[in-house]
Amino acid sequence: MPAPRRLIQGNEAVAEGAITAGARFFAGYPITPSTEIAETLAARLPAVGGTYVQMEDEIASIAAVIGASLAGTKALTATSGPGFSLMQEMIGFATMTQVPCVIVDVMRGGPSTGLPTEPAQGDVMQARWGTHGEHSIIALVPSSVHECYTLTVEAFNLSEQFRTPVIVLSDALVGHIREAVELPTADELRIAQRGDLDIDPGDYDTVQSTIDNILPRPALGSPFRVHVTGLVYNRLSGSPETASPSAAGDLGAYLREKIYHHHGAIVRVEDFMMEGAEVALFAYGSVARAARAVVRWARQEGLPVGLVRPITLWPFPTAAVDHMAGQVRTVIVPEMNVKQIAWEVQAAVAGRAKVVDFGRIDGKLISPRQIMDLVKKEFHYHRFG
Repeated sequence: MPAPRRLIQGNEAVAEGAITAGARFFAGYPITPSTEIAETLAARLPAVGGTYVQMEDEIASIAAVIGASLAGTKALTATSGPGFSLMQEMIGFATMTQVPCVIVDVMRGGPSTGLPTEPAQGDVMQARWGTHGEHSIIALVPSSVHECYTLTVEAFNLSEQFRTPVIVLSDALVGHIREAVELPTADELRIAQRGDLDIDPGDYDTVQSTIDNILPRPALGSPFRVHVTGLVYNRLSGSPETASPSAAGDLGAYLREKIYHHHGAIVRVEDFMMEGAEVALFAYGSVARAARAVVRWARQEGLPVGLVRPITLWPFPTAAVDHMAGQVRTVIVPEMNVKQIAWEVQAAVAGRAKVVDFGRIDGKLISPRQIMDLVKKEFHYHRFG
């Protein structure tokens, strides 16, 4: 029997997705436009045996989430731009210590306090490079209420599989719209469970993860001896080795390659009406909603336009962009920032197609009309010069 249709907000769908994924701990600090996630989980988590904690700030929030995960509980936090900035050091700590957790960033206009109630996409590079040092990251970008739910589940699955923090990059529009959706149950989805180590605790120091066999992290309090340090450490013993170039090189390479080696399994991209397209729109999040409408509109007017929508933004879908560049002569990248992803597209296209960027940072949505004007300009230029 199909799940009943529900009229639900994007932020509420994130909360429901977290519970479906098995999250039983949330720590956060209210901040617009993400507050409904905390509000929903404050009511829902105790009902399923979970814990909700309102912390004193965002630094404490992500620290508490890491602590809960180290103790063996799936955990998340939610925030927006200013809070996301405060979390960066601890996101790096979670990356270094290989702690699974989920951070939901409902993007708003910035910098600083900026535009608290208006949508933006200015945090996409912060998600990739906000914490210092060489590191890998996974970031997913929903563009609908349904995806707020399913991608939150997927974020937990990826975080458990790869023992890494995963970021869900929503925005004020996607977080606050309401849509009638059918939310699949846990039985209808793949839910990654934190597995047990099938080795003797005394042998723990003799076995290490490889990029093809990432072992689950033992919980604090288990029979296994668990080391947790933000310093460079020996991957086998877990003990700090800051004077060892070989340990630093081995750890750094492993932290990167455990993500990039599985690029094909992690990265998801949607192609929409790309058959025969001469112009492609490359759009994500809320802007992809307008871009999809433009594709339909353009096709009705006889203009061969398609959409490539990255669902996984990091790792960047280089292969999909490479393929797109071989299909079309022009790629238009509309986004609510100034060329943050357009630069990535331009690098991946490598001169094989024209790249047109269109950014908006005034807190207003990019409209279908604005994108359509760019499309028509490109077709006019191609036909008449």
